[in-house]
Amino acid sequence: MTSAPLSPTTASFAERGAAFVVRWGFIAVTVALIAYFVITEPNFRTLDNVFGMLKFIAPTAIAGLGVMLAITVGGIDLSVGASAGFAVSIAAWTMVIGNQVGGVAIAVVLLGGLLIGGLNAFLIVVARIPDLLATLATSFVIVGLKLLIVDGKSISSQMSLADGSTAPGKFTADYLWLDRGSLGPVPIPVIIFVVITALLWFILEHTRWGRALYAVGANAEAARLAGIRVQLYRTVAYMGCGLLASIAGLLLGARIGQGDVSAGNSLLLDAVAVALVGVSVLGIGRPNAWGTALGAILIAVMVTGFTMVGLPYYAQDFGKGIVLLIALLFSFTFSRRRTVVTAGSTTSS
Repeated sequence: MTSAPLSPTTASFAERGAAFVVRWGFIAVTVALIAYFVITEPNFRTLDNVFGMLKFIAPTAIAGLGVMLAITVGGIDLSVGASAGFAVSIAAWTMVIGNQVGGVAIAVVLLGGLLIGGLNAFLIVVARIPDLLATLATSFVIVGLKLLIVDGKSISSQMSLADGSTAPGKFTADYLWLDRGSLGPVPIPVIIFVVITALLWFILEHTRWGRALYAVGANAEAARLAGIRVQLYRTVAYMGCGLLASIAGLLLGARIGQGDVSAGNSLLLDAVAVALVGVSVLGIGRPNAWGTALGAILIAVMVTGFTMVGLPYYAQDFGKGIVLLIALLFSFTFSRRRTVVTAGSTTSS
């Protein structure tokens, strides 16, 4: 026995409701959280706190934008956390032990990020190793290499070296400016975050390269038959991911002011989370820059708000997980519901 089809009126109402939830469900969760913290914690709504939240989340957001690039071509990159941590240690080594200025450290780190992205691209595109396995293996290699380079120790100014001497260099002012500088009231990390987001949005939505990246992610074989150089675009995506992870590491290093060997360890999960959440924002249904940025902002709101209301640090990951699950359920579950309702409406007509 088959169930009776939905009436056109019921189907239309259900379809509109599901479409509304898909488009605005994630935003509604974010707005509700912000409203709650604004009401309960007056300090939450200050301008300093707003910029502080954005500054705090900038490295995660930038790494998430890198993961978004990998997802755009139908892949994933699990090495972003290790790459960011590698950037922190290499920048510290260059300045403190190598006695170089911040500009040299930045150039070395960015080059390292491109090389890591190139290695991932070689393993995935040329050697045809599945992206999950390739980038997971790469992350172990990167972490191990980092520890070998720094002898398993964090690097800080005036540290004692193995030969008994003192490290000749220090974290230079031009490098620390990446975290501590500002243009007016806007911190430099926030500006970098917004500029990178806007640039990626423009490339993905308004250029031939962006359309090709989306085409590769949607159907690589169809893209190849259409004349798109699939291997080239996948390589560019992974190299871009490595570069963005290194930029995230530069900001982390400038924030902590030393080459902490544990830096970047917690970055991976949040970066992947904001990239996946970005797919669901506004019901777009595909990786996108502004959606990823909004996902990062949601995490910043949660971490800051939970801290202000006194939620213990060890319970914050649980709280973040619950809120993210609610946001994703709104978008993905109701998106499927909308598809079913639309099909039912078409059948009944």
